[in-house]
Amino acid sequence: MLDAGAMRAAEAACFTAEKPALHYMDKAGRAVTRLALRIAAGRAIIILAGPGNNGGDGYVAARYLREAGAEVRVIAVLPPKSEGALWARGTWQGAVEPLADETAPTPILIDAIFGTGARGGLDPAWAADALRLFRAARYVLAVDLPSALNSDDPDVTAPYAAHCTLALGALKPAHVLQPSAPQCGTLLLDTLDIPVDSDVRILERPMFRAPGPDDHKYRRGMVAIIAGQMPGAAALAARAAARGGAGYILFIGDCASPHLPDAVVRRPPQDLPAILADKRLNALVIGPGAGRDAPALHHLETARISGKSLVIDGDALHLLDADKPFTSPAILTPHEGEFSALFGSRSGTKIDRARQAARAINAVIVYKGADTVIAAPDGQVRIAPAASPWLASAGTGDVLAGLCGSALAHKPDDPFGAASLAVWLHGEAARLAGPALIADDLIDHLPAAVQRALP
Repeated sequence: MLDAGAMRAAEAACFTAEKPALHYMDKAGRAVTRLALRIAAGRAIIILAGPGNNGGDGYVAARYLREAGAEVRVIAVLPPKSEGALWARGTWQGAVEPLADETAPTPILIDAIFGTGARGGLDPAWAADALRLFRAARYVLAVDLPSALNSDDPDVTAPYAAHCTLALGALKPAHVLQPSAPQCGTLLLDTLDIPVDSDVRILERPMFRAPGPDDHKYRRGMVAIIAGQMPGAAALAARAAARGGAGYILFIGDCASPHLPDAVVRRPPQDLPAILADKRLNALVIGPGAGRDAPALHHLETARISGKSLVIDGDALHLLDADKPFTSPAILTPHEGEFSALFGSRSGTKIDRARQAARAINAVIVYKGADTVIAAPDGQVRIAPAASPWLASAGTGDVLAGLCGSALAHKPDDPFGAASLAVWLHGEAARLAGPALIADDLIDHLPAAVQRALP
């Protein structure tokens, strides 16, 4: 994923005498054409063309659509100005209509007004006429980005939404972050064969290693969950860790939940020092339902100095000192409120803020939400595909913490990989659980989610 400046640099780096900028504009127009033909299925199309290269893509698409037999009209929202747009306009032999209040709508609209680099928003001088066409269309296909959005600033929103967006070259922040992402509709990508190098990527299906013939419960990973004032939350984490693939689960607390599987080993809080001294313990989860009292703080401080790989969630995030970087592998799983309470106000997109926080505290940050961002101290970022909105319910974060613990027990020295695996399994379990899910449902669907991650 790239911001506008990085995208322009990537484009410029691949332009050659044999493959100039116009070559890639032609490829973009062809890509739009292929998609538009499938969407239109014989219905009439209008293309709203802007003054820059996005408009140029629209003129090229218009030419190829007409050659393919489609009924297509081009509406010049603004006259072409860029070199590419002027060239593309010259290749289109059909009429170019001005945008006016009498412009007739069509079932299919291709939005090629503005793309990457635009600041967002529509000019009031023509916005009303454009919006009338957007709202009258049965289907809106945006070229690279819905024109009212800002590719680098997801907080800029549009007064309309595309049904589908064909991103060109690479994805941009507005495609994947809230609140702009839903306005892109179905998101597709055509790289146009432009080489892209970025530390920010979409989270893909991981490869989950199944136990081998030489594995045993400790080799599969031993993880402990520290309970507190709300043992049910820790029990959810423990159950998720067990279903997430760890071989040995410890529940540390005075009051065990009746829902704990018999396979989970229960230990009292006074055993914590001995448990931390056990070299077989790979990961420790603290925070789900922990409370914010003196015992919770003591457990957190004990865990931090143990040298064990840690998952810190919920209440423990409010007890954490952000000015003390971690010296052992750690995953922090804050939602928006917890992130702000721990790290304060930070500038930039959610990606920027997660990166800054991960670097400052030297831990992997799982910045939860509909657009969960996973950031490592070295700058690597994974963005989870849009999650089920039904995850906005009590206990689902505890399940994620348990999954992080399980994954970290598998790979205690790779917290970024562990967090990525956990987030993917969490999202897949939610998809399988369907609507009206509760946290317990996620755990029931984890075996099927794991199955989908097996090679």
